[in-house]
Amino acid sequence: MANILTNFLNNLKHLFGSGRKAEFDTIPPTLEEPRDPDATVPLPELGTRPASDAGADKLLVPARRRISIGFGQDVGRVRNHNEDVLLIFSGELGGLETMPNMGLFVVADGMGGHSLGERASGVAGRAVAKAILERVLPSLLADPQSNVDRPILNDVMEDAVIEANRTVVRSVPDGGTTLTSALIIGNQLVVAHVGDTRVYVISGGKMEQITNDHSLVQRLKEMGQITDDEAAVHPQRSVLYKAVGQGEGLEVDLIQRRLAPGDIVIVCSDGLWSLVPDHLIYQILRQAASVQEACDLLVQAANEAGGPDNISVIVAQLPE
Repeated sequence: MANILTNFLNNLKHLFGSGRKAEFDTIPPTLEEPRDPDATVPLPELGTRPASDAGADKLLVPARRRISIGFGQDVGRVRNHNEDVLLIFSGELGGLETMPNMGLFVVADGMGGHSLGERASGVAGRAVAKAILERVLPSLLADPQSNVDRPILNDVMEDAVIEANRTVVRSVPDGGTTLTSALIIGNQLVVAHVGDTRVYVISGGKMEQITNDHSLVQRLKEMGQITDDEAAVHPQRSVLYKAVGQGEGLEVDLIQRRLAPGDIVIVCSDGLWSLVPDHLIYQILRQAASVQEACDLLVQAANEAGGPDNISVIVAQLPE
């Protein structure tokens, strides 16, 4: 275990919900306008880098392009504690040998009260990342040219969430959390999902939510008992019928996608998507100068809409 983690730390950049930022590439302005003609909304102002600095960044970009990653997290404007956890792991192997671009992106939104929610999300996030990386990294590092089959990745992701669930049940018996993990290896995306944290994919100029909310209002919508507008203001819109830490026998949603160059993957908690509508998320991503600026703008938009909940967002873009 120690050797695996040592190798991992030597080969990967680990961002764990800190304030540190790396340099990120620009999202190409090739996406379509939002389909809703009334969707244009004034964006929050954010200082951008002078155009004269752009050339210097380009000189630092290696010949082999990486996944561009940005993230944002904020406690919001109402709460005084943070029950969200986000984890980002990415890596590459350069030189004579190369391995596929790799990234693991995890967001967990805790429930159960102040300390219980914080503990549950932290325990779940660490447990799922540990379980995934212990199985994926040795294979990639032992044979960088090997292809990882999708069925194998499905098993890895599902087993990791089940193990995280056991860990939360054992360690935080009265707590619970959403848990959504998105793994990118090369052009493969595999998502393991429980709760109402969301994953969106922008591809071909369109944004699609690829996860399903495990919430009461979503179930009522599927049954045709309420409309989208009614769901948005429903008094029980935050009630989940499935979450990590709520007992054994957890069923995990698994989603697979083959990504194209330049595709964008967004992982975010309900503190973002419940306040910033999809068309505005898309618009901000389209107009932002970089994935990191997009995350900063999204967090600002959620706070300007009231910020009643913790906000977490990760944006990852494949190289062109």
